[in-house]
Amino acid sequence: MPPRSVAGQPARALDAPAAGGPPLPELAGRLGYLLKHAQLALAELNAAALAPSGISGRQLAVLIAVDSSAPLSQAEAAGRLGVDRTTMVALIDELEDIGLVRRQRDPADRRKNVVVLTGDGRQTLAAAKEASDAAERQFLSPLPPAQAAALRAALRAVAFPDQSES
Repeated sequence: MPPRSVAGQPARALDAPAAGGPPLPELAGRLGYLLKHAQLALAELNAAALAPSGISGRQLAVLIAVDSSAPLSQAEAAGRLGVDRTTMVALIDELEDIGLVRRQRDPADRRKNVVVLTGDGRQTLAAAKEASDAAERQFLSPLPPAQAAALRAALRAVAFPDQSES
């Protein structure tokens, strides 16, 4: 059930800290709570940073995946990003509609279509990556560089435990 507004105030999740207030002590050490609020803060920074590029964080991820050395099909891009094929079709459709990608026959396998960046797609990708990187640096700015790197490594280890450090 979504949060309800009270007395004209915007709705917020029950576990969200009051504006400017500290989190509830019972929640402040809970991993799920911390990850959720960290992700929300980063998503907000990233959305603002990407706004001038006209794309979302999800669309940026697709552009990054498509910008590989070997052209990817929609299904291959979906697999790399861990999204279902239906969602990938919608994301590619959105990016194609705004002129950032196009579908074309794979020159190595004419039975397969691949997704490639357009010239505008390459420019948008470069600007969006720079903006997103700046948002990540801002998000991690409370940490010394070594701790920021350690946080990334720790999250990578728990998110992808079967993959070696790269």
